[in-house]
Amino acid sequence: MQIFDVKKTFGASVKAWRNRRGISQEELGERSDLHRTYISDVERGARNLSLESITRLARALDISVTAFFPAEFNKREESDGGGHNGHGRSFVNILMVEDDAQDEEMARHAFQKARFENRITVVRDGAEALDYLFCRGSYASRPAEDNPQVILLDLNLPKVSGLEVLLRIKADKKTRAIPVVVLTVSQKGPDIAECRRLGVETYIMKPVDFQGLSRVTPLLNLNWALLKPALSLQA
Repeated sequence: MQIFDVKKTFGASVKAWRNRRGISQEELGERSDLHRTYISDVERGARNLSLESITRLARALDISVTAFFPAEFNKREESDGGGHNGHGRSFVNILMVEDDAQDEEMARHAFQKARFENRITVVRDGAEALDYLFCRGSYASRPAEDNPQVILLDLNLPKVSGLEVLLRIKADKKTRAIPVVVLTVSQKGPDIAECRRLGVETYIMKPVDFQGLSRVTPLLNLNWALLKPALSLQA
């Protein structure tokens, strides 16, 4: 498979959007609160950007994060077997296991603030989460190959606990490789220690906000804007 250089493609996209807006690197730096030399490095493909920096650039240019990724990027990923959303772009699909409607709404707001367009499926308890992941019950007709690429898992769930859901996810070869991010009200205690032992990627303190989302996204080994991890980020 030919390696697609995401950093250089992203940098070229930033430059193209900057030229389209008719602004200099210095002005883009001022708008995004980033240094001009940082902007120059980005456009040369010489920077590993944080999610927060990417979002700042998108806001400064008045575009969505996904607008940085050209059609060629999406076509290449789709040819590598990646999924796509209704807009023909390839995104990570997220399963959120959360019984609190207010916490769900705040998490969705964090995604909107980051200008993500990912598909988010929400289930309300541990039993429903297991039915969804293993295509049982009301989800028996769901294609097994359409599993989420990230699971946001609350620990305090009705019917089946979050820890039990995590245990079953990691015990099955069909689901154990899916990154799990635990949603928790505390970063200490036996539950968090057990989650780490079972192999969670990381955790986000509830309620989920943009800062928490920005912190964990780079740890999931996923490309920018939560695109599926089919392409290399190496220069």
